Amino acid sequence: MDRLRSEARSRVAIGVIGPPDLVEQIMMIGADLPAAADWRLVGAPLAGEHETYEKFSKIADTIDVVLFTGPLQYDLARQAGELPVPATFVPMSGASLYAALLRGVLNEGIDPARVSIDSLPAADVEEAYSEIGISTASVQVSSYDQPESARGFAGFHEQLFRRGATTAALTTIRSVAKALTASGVPVLRVLPTSHTLRLALNTAALLGTGSRLEEAQIAIAVVELAASARPSYSGPGNYWQQELKLSLHQSLLADARVMGATVTPRDENAYVVTATVGALAQATDGFRVAPFMDRIRSEAGVPVEVGIGLGTTARDADANALVAVEKARNAGAAAAYLVGGDGTVLSLPLRQRRRAEAEPVIATKGAKLLERLIGGLGDGPEALVVDAEIVADVLAIAPRSARRVLQSLAEEGLAWPMPPVKGSQAGRPRQPYRLVRP
Repeated sequence: MDRLRSEARSRVAIGVIGPPDLVEQIMMIGADLPAAADWRLVGAPLAGEHETYEKFSKIADTIDVVLFTGPLQYDLARQAGELPVPATFVPMSGASLYAALLRGVLNEGIDPARVSIDSLPAADVEEAYSEIGISTASVQVSSYDQPESARGFAGFHEQLFRRGATTAALTTIRSVAKALTASGVPVLRVLPTSHTLRLALNTAALLGTGSRLEEAQIAIAVVELAASARPSYSGPGNYWQQELKLSLHQSLLADARVMGATVTPRDENAYVVTATVGALAQATDGFRVAPFMDRIRSEAGVPVEVGIGLGTTARDADANALVAVEKARNAGAAAAYLVGGDGTVLSLPLRQRRRAEAEPVIATKGAKLLERLIGGLGDGPEALVVDAEIVADVLAIAPRSARRVLQSLAEEGLAWPMPPVKGSQAGRPRQPYRLVRP
């Protein structure tokens, strides 16, 4: 019995939170994967989205990482309170549309050219329809941005259907589907593909492993100029090359400084960034987006290839990073690639800016708030590390509002979430953030 308990503790515990049908599907897929012996799945099905944080709180002490079945559940949990364990979610993409449209055509007789679709990005819908050769001229899309946007999905679909503009609604959200069915609107659930669920489980396992190993596991990123951006000749007389190297180095240092990472030249066209898995997880939103690439493109104006390797030794991590950067090179610098210590390969796409980040008015408010916050703190780099209690005291607001302020600053790139700090007393771990000076 003791041996079994020890084995259970050695496996990464992954909490799965979402609608019952998706939780069950993920549990079944996870049990059949080759890596199933390395993890333990803890299901927490929801009767409604309002239960998300409550369900999470009940299992938080028994898991190493939490996998939400979609961005809505993930955002609802983050809005309700701090998450003491790493968290990720199953992404929604255009690939999920195919099965839903096929079911609609064969079983419901809908016209796929006249439907309303929620949650999915308009670009993904356009790409999916282009691949099946159907125009999107009469396809209505309402993309997901924040939980507030999801509250209007049912009304969006019903209004279009009542006007005769659409023949059916396609939604990723179970509660929206139930509301539309009750209103007599033909509706189809858009569910993630099995491939997407497998990738999400692997991502969650990586996060959980990194959380357990903490500083013991090393992450090495190789960042090199794409072939199209390299100078035709190199040498000390090529001043453009020297300026480009300096700009690339400065951009990497800006991100590495926040991560507590080191940056060293690898050759004329590449740098090596060495960090811990925990710091890298923070920088990539839980292994969901590529690090470094956005800043380098905007500041240096050049594309780069990014390969990330994980390992318990620097040699293993470096070897995996070289494999990963080769994959990024073959993909045309369109995404970063990560190779884990067990050989797991993940593609990390470029970060898609949230609507709030694209609005200059909101960004200005965030910058002013950051300036006010920094002005109320002391001098020195240690003063830039804050938590909800400190922010509440400086801004004279409630702790709950302070947590939302910090999350908003983090989404705008003005603060960086650091690993949670467990206190001596029982309760929620303290979540520190490092403020980023403009």
